[in-house]
Amino acid sequence: MTPVIAQNAHPLPKLYGPYGSAAIAYADQFPAYGVNAAWFHMFDESAFHACARAGIAACVEFKVFRADFAQHPDLIPIGVDGKPIRYGRLVQGVCLSQKWFLDYTEENLLAGVRSFQPAGIWLDYLTGAGWFEEAEPDLQEHCFCADCIADFCETTGIDATTPAEILASHRSAWTRYKCERVAGYGAHYARIIRQHLSGCIIGAYMCPWTPAEFDGALTRIFAQDYGLLAPSIDIFTPLIYAQKSGRAPAWAREVLEAAPAFVPPNRPVQLILDALDFPASLQTTVASSVPSHGLQMFSGAEIFRDPAKAALFAAALEALRRA
Repeated sequence: MTPVIAQNAHPLPKLYGPYGSAAIAYADQFPAYGVNAAWFHMFDESAFHACARAGIAACVEFKVFRADFAQHPDLIPIGVDGKPIRYGRLVQGVCLSQKWFLDYTEENLLAGVRSFQPAGIWLDYLTGAGWFEEAEPDLQEHCFCADCIADFCETTGIDATTPAEILASHRSAWTRYKCERVAGYGAHYARIIRQHLSGCIIGAYMCPWTPAEFDGALTRIFAQDYGLLAPSIDIFTPLIYAQKSGRAPAWAREVLEAAPAFVPPNRPVQLILDALDFPASLQTTVASSVPSHGLQMFSGAEIFRDPAKAALFAAALEALRRA
């Protein structure tokens, strides 16, 4: 499930710009502010046309493991108690034993790469279940449906039948299994992209926590292991949404400066910041001793509808390019 994927043979360009379809309305202004890329949800034909007119790189955010649980309760991962996990308005991660959903996701990716030529595709929600964009996240062990437990036992050779037994006696193997499973699908999607779009940058949006935070929840809950993902991912993008996560603006710099300790050295880190935190989070990014390899701004329309904010953004991009 996790074949070695050929690396992107070309030096990765540093791409700077907004994330969000609403920002595309300002695409004609982007070059004047030093913006050379835009990120938008899925394969949006109108967004591709707008980027082409502006002469900037069109980058797709491709949704993988996220769905409407109210519509598809069969996709809700099962918790330690044998019941579907708790979830609120926002949640990511699905039960990876639901083959119909995986087939649907792959069909959407194939349709997109056959019809469009994005400069980059960022895999989103390539992760286990939960939500980390809050100050006190509800972290629940999962996915313990009968099919997932059976797959774990077959894959590892471990004989365990209950969540309690797995967590008591095989916790590290269970975490490794989940990380390998997620990374395996990442490799599969990367292979599809590279087969159709030679040179397309493949990014991944990441839980912004260090490996030790929240008792190792980066891997334990969200099944994101940088080392396992690195063979198929060209660039990692931690989601730095400071206010939503109950963090100070300096968090952006802290993540960049901590990253060399756990991100493979040949894999650059490119932050995505939140317009809600503008300009403080951006300023701390500029001040980091470890530069961000490009930059995304979530809800970027908020920046470009205000010329004063756009000018601040342009000045920060110029500083980042000099770093």
